[in-house]
Amino acid sequence: MSISEQWKETAHFLVENIGGIDQTEVDIPPGVTVLTGKNATNRTSFLRAIMCAMGSDRVSLKGDADQGRVELTLGDTTYERTLKRVGDGVQFEGDAYLDDPKVADLFAFLLETNDARQAAARDAQLRDVIMRPVDVEAIRAEIRRLEDQKGDINDELARIESKKRELPDLERRRTTLREKIEDKREDLADLEAEIDDSSRDVEQGRKEQAELEDKLQELRDTRSELESVRRKIERQEESISSLKRERSELEDDLAELPETPMGDHQDLEAEIERLRSKRQALNTEINELRSLIQYNEERLEAEDYELLQDGGAAAEGGSVTDQLVGEDDETVICWTCGSSVDREQIESTIERLKCLRSEKVEQLNTVKSDLESRKEEQREANQKQRRRTEIERKIDDIEDELDRRNEQIDSLKEQRESLTDEVEALEFEVESLESADFKEILSLHKEANQLEFEIDSLESDLEEVTDEIEEIEADVERADDLREQRAELVDELTDQRTKIDQIEAEAVESFNEHMKSILDLLGYENIERIWIERIEEGDASGAQTRFELHIVRTTDNGAAYEDTIDHLSESEREVTGLIFALAGYLVHDLHETVPFILLDSLEAIDSDRIAALMEYFADYADFLVVALLPEDAQALDDDFTRVTTI
Repeated sequence: MSISEQWKETAHFLVENIGGIDQTEVDIPPGVTVLTGKNATNRTSFLRAIMCAMGSDRVSLKGDADQGRVELTLGDTTYERTLKRVGDGVQFEGDAYLDDPKVADLFAFLLETNDARQAAARDAQLRDVIMRPVDVEAIRAEIRRLEDQKGDINDELARIESKKRELPDLERRRTTLREKIEDKREDLADLEAEIDDSSRDVEQGRKEQAELEDKLQELRDTRSELESVRRKIERQEESISSLKRERSELEDDLAELPETPMGDHQDLEAEIERLRSKRQALNTEINELRSLIQYNEERLEAEDYELLQDGGAAAEGGSVTDQLVGEDDETVICWTCGSSVDREQIESTIERLKCLRSEKVEQLNTVKSDLESRKEEQREANQKQRRRTEIERKIDDIEDELDRRNEQIDSLKEQRESLTDEVEALEFEVESLESADFKEILSLHKEANQLEFEIDSLESDLEEVTDEIEEIEADVERADDLREQRAELVDELTDQRTKIDQIEAEAVESFNEHMKSILDLLGYENIERIWIERIEEGDASGAQTRFELHIVRTTDNGAAYEDTIDHLSESEREVTGLIFALAGYLVHDLHETVPFILLDSLEAIDSDRIAALMEYFADYADFLVVALLPEDAQALDDDFTRVTTI
């Protein structure tokens, strides 16, 4: 069964020892399900049980239990998670619906303490909340990789283009060489014919002629070897000049880099470590506050509470609930000190804890931003240090190569001198073999020998030029493939560079669109518009964005003016937070992977507006589960599923 087919099935939940729940089984059909009941009827505990089945760890065991479990059956698939108390914590085991519930915790499970919901209500760093699930560093690393790859292709194309400009000259040179070779061969053919005619007239001098021809052949071979050595010397000198140019360019690059790119490395490391420690401490404080808030809320909600054995035992003949909740349901027995206190006092304490947690979250975001800046500074310094080390290594390699080639040139020059002496000696021997009778034929042989040497040299040059032309032509053919690769890289770079901007823009557009629709639907008086503006700050090298929330009101005479979120009613702030969370739910495509949206603590919104809000949210989730008081649930559509007992 596909996921879409599963979501058409009723979700069956079996819950044991979660929050204030002993044991319960609840069926949640697709659409809107309303958990209705008074306070302390385990509605929030059941919502957290759904979160647990989805994969969230933001759930607690029942106070008097050492283990619990949640089982979700959806279609033909069953997911089960177990909770076991281990020391001061809880250990989770089993298979959840989601592999990673972090994004769902942020934008789908919209309980009262939800970060996205609270961030909009407090006008906190909205952009940071929306971008929290996005691995910005991974995107930046991919951009750097693609840019390096594109740079390599550009360098290769530039090299090919430079070589391509040499083709006309090389073609002309090849044509010239072919013409010269042809001319030389014609001259050699004429000489060989003349030698044949002269040889018939001097048969008696064959022995002397053979010896002379051997010497001429030896002379030609020696001259060829000498020319080869000269060519090698020229190539070595060209290579040395090229290496010196490369060394000069590297030295210029090295001069532009700071001598100590890492700067005060120890101070930077210490600052990063300090920020990491601070981040860890803040995370710990936030998690502890979240657990404390969650625990106290669930204790308030539970039907009965565990009393301390040494001072909270139930009086004989009375129930535990009777002792914890007074007749007017306004006082409870404090589970920390055992005294009777007003419920409002405990709720006020919880609210102060929430404010403290919000402050800690803002501090954490600031620390994360500072830490990322320091890490980026460290990465840049490391990159410059690596570049400096690489340049210095290349310069050392070039110096070694220059030494090696200079040694080769010295050796070749010695070889050239030796061959020059040998040629002179052979020329002397040839001249000594010449006589009046053989003077003409010897001259012809020497000329033919020189022509053969020149032809060999020209053919060697022709082979080199032809190889170079073929190599350039092959590169030119390959250039089209490189340009296609570069075009694909440019498209991919554009996608990566705009990915963050696209997510931010979609979030702003989604919030503004849904906020306009919901304000028209709920009909808040004198609120003209609530919208988010995406603002870019800083220069191109360090541009950053932030979201600014705007509230536009109208006076009785129709004049518009901008207000602050502090002046919104609690109902208006709650709606703003919910719409912001919905925008995150849609922007991160949770509607494709997370079938549940969970809602509670909507008491600040009047019942008619709650009904309209639920109708609106129902269009975006396969399962919308909301906890409401009975008086708030009355305004909802009678077709909605209602669960009154958990």
